[in-house]
Amino acid sequence: MNDQRRFRSIFECDIGESTVIHDFVDLYKCKIGSNSKIDSFVYIEEDVVIGNFVKIRPFTFIPTGVTIGDYVFIGPNVTFTNDKYPKIGEEWQLLRTNVEDHVSIGAGSVILPGINIGKHSMIGAGTIVTKDVQPGTVVTGNPARPRLQGKRNTISAEKSKSKLTR
Repeated sequence: MNDQRRFRSIFECDIGESTVIHDFVDLYKCKIGSNSKIDSFVYIEEDVVIGNFVKIRPFTFIPTGVTIGDYVFIGPNVTFTNDKYPKIGEEWQLLRTNVEDHVSIGAGSVILPGINIGKHSMIGAGTIVTKDVQPGTVVTGNPARPRLQGKRNTISAEKSKSKLTR
């Protein structure tokens, strides 16, 4: 048995060129773009779409209904949700979440379902995102509140690309 296959579960995924996937991951029917990194203990469900040059740190959960753009950083222990009222054995409503390009999500953040996080936004560590985040906004806290708005958080594509390779 190949050591690379022994410690990960990857089922019917479309994975782009030069994407690195570490051990102890569960990826199920998702699409991951090129030049991305998926660290250990990451769980990604069916129909999740992840762009190019995305870095996902350990212990992150991304359920069905989440779309992540290009040049996105997701810190460790980030949890996305897709159902406002989860229950066992009952009907549920999928609420889709969209993370646009050049977004950074700090460690331990929770993204509630049905959220849009605008381009060049930054989510501080430990933030609970309960509402849409406007483009170029820095939010922190529980619930998330805007701290900075505008182009201060703009990171060039080339700078993001160089950081990903570290």
